[in-house]
Amino acid sequence: MGEEKKMTAKQKFFEEIPLFISRSLVSTEVNKTGSWRFVCPEYDEKTAPCSAACPAGEDIPRIEMLVARGMFREAYETILNENPFPGVCGRVCFHPCEGSCNREGFDQSVGIHHLERFVGDMAIQEGYLVPRRSRPGMSSGGGRIAIAGAGPAGLAAAFFLTRLKYRCDVFEAETEPGGVLRWGIPSYRLPDDVLKKEIDRIVSLGVNIYCKKPVTQNFLEEIKGRYDAVFIGCGYGRSIQMNIPGEAMADDGLEFLCNIRKGKAVSACGVAAVIGGGNTAIDVARSLVRLGSKPVLAYRRRREDMPAFGHELEMALKEGVELKELIAPIRMKAERGNIALHLQKMKLAGSGKDGRARVVPDGKKTVTMKVQQVFTAIGAEPGENWYVPPKKQDNILSLSHCTLMDEEMPMVFGGDLTNPVKSVADAIASGKEAAMALDTLFRKGRDAVEERLASCRVGDSGSLSMEIYMEGDRKNRNPHIVSFDEINADYFQPAERKTPRSLSPDESSRSFSETEQTFTKESATEESERCFNCGICNDCDNCRLFCPELSVLIDNTRRINLDYCKGCGICVVECPRNAMSLEKEELR
Repeated sequence: MGEEKKMTAKQKFFEEIPLFISRSLVSTEVNKTGSWRFVCPEYDEKTAPCSAACPAGEDIPRIEMLVARGMFREAYETILNENPFPGVCGRVCFHPCEGSCNREGFDQSVGIHHLERFVGDMAIQEGYLVPRRSRPGMSSGGGRIAIAGAGPAGLAAAFFLTRLKYRCDVFEAETEPGGVLRWGIPSYRLPDDVLKKEIDRIVSLGVNIYCKKPVTQNFLEEIKGRYDAVFIGCGYGRSIQMNIPGEAMADDGLEFLCNIRKGKAVSACGVAAVIGGGNTAIDVARSLVRLGSKPVLAYRRRREDMPAFGHELEMALKEGVELKELIAPIRMKAERGNIALHLQKMKLAGSGKDGRARVVPDGKKTVTMKVQQVFTAIGAEPGENWYVPPKKQDNILSLSHCTLMDEEMPMVFGGDLTNPVKSVADAIASGKEAAMALDTLFRKGRDAVEERLASCRVGDSGSLSMEIYMEGDRKNRNPHIVSFDEINADYFQPAERKTPRSLSPDESSRSFSETEQTFTKESATEESERCFNCGICNDCDNCRLFCPELSVLIDNTRRINLDYCKGCGICVVECPRNAMSLEKEELR
């Protein structure tokens, strides 16, 4: 009890002692610490490696930031600035963006193509329209452009030219638009309704598409005076021949895929050899599985050298497709109702310029396969020789994805005809570049084309941004590509990559139903939150929270109050995404 009284007295003693703290009665704002500064922080949004790797140059970090915030319409509009086919590309693009994702240096790359597909499907489901926009000073009426081919290159050209206020007529030889998207990609990868809705969106802008109207050289002569320019994007519609004895017994892989899409009766029975290692060969093989055949892929190089998408090959093997490597067909012969396919064994002989293995015949070693059918899918070429632009002429301007021929009626050749990489994303890039090139040609002349397009590059890549071309906010982006070492990874936690549900190989091999599903809103939000948003400000507020001088101000945007910023650089160091820079200050 006595001890208790002592403690209480001691506590009372301390409580009664007054505590004096010095306090200024004058604002410290009089101390302008900015006068100490010799380096200056600034908001400096940069370029993400995924955007630079994307052939269409999409603003991927901003798209993912918008999805993470549930701003799906805004994400859709951001994609449309660079690509009119989010639902299509989310399904069929080979997504080189994911191979360049900085998150891969931390745990796993972000599922960018799944998120793009989610946004594309959300736009279709909710009926999002194409926003009407134009750059400052754009006139209300442009010229009239004829477009040959309603594939991804031609449709992209029509989309972007229309947004630049040109009137576009698209002429297509087939009964429906879409090109390879409609006739060359099986429905288990790209359903008809998704493609149709995204083409309808382009038509809604005022684009006219005339089907069963092939463009010929005579047609080009007829339309002179009616159109101001022509875009030729006819694609590669003719299969390359193997030129071996007995080749007439083989079926054309491209024609086979086209017939399936048109609902025509196709023959598929027993064991079928598919010659080739590209995406067409994989599509043929996977289609044969669904029709009850047992396909065997015969490829002249190794598996790792195949140009086909890795995930497509993986699915094909899981569905039951067999792969035989380092063999090349040399002749075919009918044999008791079957086909005897004779193949030359190949061996490695170094590497080619493209990094793939170079192969040569392995002596006289051969192997014979007895099959019921053979399908060829070793590549394609232009259907007409005149589709290909001349190599050397004074009026020819070769660009990264297309070729401009400046004459009385300018012509631009694009798509597979000029793209170094034959992909849907590169075809879209070609159509976009053609739109920029023609617009610059009409406004400023041919000599300005290369320089103007160079100013629209995404980082140091060959990808172009229409957002930059139309003088949007993205034009202020620093071309520096952010590396993983420049990300402040302390602010991120490991998180497992989300993947949408897929049919099992057993389920998928039974029908042409789509094999992969779309993200739910919850999964899309979670996956997009994994994105580092490299190089762009996502309003995390670290700069303001860590600033010892409270010199970060927020009104309509973020800015530095230079009266008080003493250039300590804490804000730059603590920015998780490298969206700030510290620059040496000029003498004042």
